[in-house]
Parts: sequence; structure tokens; C-alpha cells
Amino acid sequence: MTTPGRLIDQHNRPLGVLRLSLTARCNLSCPYCQPDGGEDSRLSLHQRLQLIRACCELGLTTLRLTGGEPLLAPELDELLQTIQQGRNSRHDPLHHLQEVALTTNGTLLDGCRAEQLKQAGLDRITISLDGATGASVSRMAGLQGGERHGEQLLQRVLQGIAAAKAAGFHAESGAIKINSVIQRGRNDDQLLPLAELARQQNVELRLIEYMDVGNRNGWSAAEVVPASELLSQLQQRWPLEPLGRPQHGTASRWRYRDGAGHVAAVASISQPFCGDCNRLRITAEGMAYTCLFAEQGHDLRPFLAPDSSTYELQDALKAIWQQRTDRYSEERDQRQGEIRQPAEMAYLGG
Repeated sequence: MTTPGRLIDQHNRPLGVLRLSLTARCNLSCPYCQPDGGEDSRLSLHQRLQLIRACCELGLTTLRLTGGEPLLAPELDELLQTIQQGRNSRHDPLHHLQEVALTTNGTLLDGCRAEQLKQAGLDRITISLDGATGASVSRMAGLQGGERHGEQLLQRVLQGIAAAKAAGFHAESGAIKINSVIQRGRNDDQLLPLAELARQQNVELRLIEYMDVGNRNGWSAAEVVPASELLSQLQQRWPLEPLGRPQHGTASRWRYRDGAGHVAAVASISQPFCGDCNRLRITAEGMAYTCLFAEQGHDLRPFLAPDSSTYELQDALKAIWQQRTDRYSEERDQRQGEIRQPAEMAYLGG
């Protein structure tokens, strides 16, 4: 098999990561995401594989499966198994995939499920958790049952982390991480408890600034806690040593000087990283978006019809990426006051 050619956009950014949403449905209702469960029709397993293979031919090396909640997608296991088979064949474009990851809220991740995912070829799991107490978890997950239900959900997530470790997802190598969105006035009191929890679990905590994705979440800049403020609070409690942000990465990382692991920050508001963003997003319905903050997507379904060729799909993807100019986070201050209708986070897959 030939090595994929380098596909670059208008800012010389290569295609490297595909975030593929499997469903817009979710069993939680986090305030920064606000899923409505709406999806008209989802791509078939065959269509998803067509897309992944086409992207691999164009330079894709990392696949992240998202939602909604991807563990609600019935075709997940078969998709992973087929991808694993392709990665093991030099004659399959999937052979170029270096990593397959999944983002989940962890509530459905029991021992059996974690083992199935590992056996099916999943490399890495990121679990979303925005609080370390029952009350905060209930508030951030949009639960109606208050603190008691929040505590039950927290315990399920912790059990999910334990199940993933037992299945062979090793936290020491970064195969399990925790994502936490910190929102001022809502869960900013959870920073240190979440960090303490992650340190106890020996799992890297990724702190994410509250983002203006879509309009449903009622975003306000006043509710953003800058990464520098978050890291300053952590530094006062546990001294940190900077490790930097890897090329094309979303998170800057630090090491705890006492040896208790790592923490990272995704500062897309205060420290944009548009300059080397290499991510393409495709929704569960087959719409391609070249930016998390995009207003317009590109419908790929005509190129996934039974009478369409692989070359037509590749040409469509090439055209989308080569015309890409997105750098919204870097332009945010200049675009204040614009009336925008960006796609919602649950629809995009985050």
C-alpha cells in the first residue's frame, strides 16, 4: 500500500484527526452541551467505514469516536472490530491508523463493556466528569434527582474508570483520561476536588475552558475560567512543571513535581491553537465540519450513495479540506457582536 499524500488547507494545516460522531443522543444533559437527542438519520456501518478509509488515504492517523454518547450507538463494537481487522492488513487503508480513541461520559462503562472495547481494538478512552461531589455532578449532568442521583452517577463513573483499567487501558500511558469543563459560577469550586480525584486515580485530568459552541448553552465570556487561572490555583496546592503543547495537540500539559501524574488544559478561548489544528469533524448524519465553531457543514451523503465511487468521496473530502480557512478562536474578539448560528456541540461531537 502506498503512503498517503499530505493534504493541507489554506493555512498549511494537514488533515490528521477525524472526530466521527456515532450519535447525537445522550443519556445526560450537561449545560455546556445541551443535547436535544435530535438526529434524522445516521450513517450506516458501511458508510462510516467508507469515510474512515477515504480519510486514511488522505493522511488521517487518529480516529476519535464521539457523540452524544457513543456507547449508545448499537454498531460501535462491529465498527471497532472491522477497523481493527483493517489496521492489521497492509492492504487496507485503515492500516495507516495509529490510534483509535473514544470519548464517553462513563456511565455505561461497566467491566463487560470495557473488556469488549479493549478486545475490539480501542486504544484510548477519555471520560467526561465535571464534578467530584454528588451535588456538583448532578448540576453539571443536568440530573433532576439532586445530590443523591449525582452521587450514584459519580460512583458509576468511578466504577467505569476502574473497569477500564482492569480491561487493560493503562492510565500511566495515557490510555485513560478525564475531561472536565470548568464554568465560573457553576462548578469552578470543583477544580481542586477533581484534581485530587484524578491524582488518586493516577489519571490525567484535562481542564477545558467553557466554549461558545452553538447557541443553546447561553455562553457568556464572564463564565469562562481561563486556563492560566486554573493552573495558578493548582500550582499553589501542588507545584507543577510545564511540558508544553505537542504539535497539533489541543492540550498543554504539566507534570506534578511530587510524581502524582499529569494535568492538562485545553485553552481554546484564552490561548487559541487554530494555527496547527488538524481536525475534521463528521456528524452522525454525514455532515463534515472543519471547525468546532463552524456555522456551515458539507453534506457527504451524496458521495456515500451506492452508485458513488471511492474517488468521488476522496475528491469531495480533498476539496473541503483544501478550501479550509477556519480560525474562529483566533478571530473571536474581532467578531464580537456578529449574529451567528453555529452548529451545536452534541450534534458536532465536541
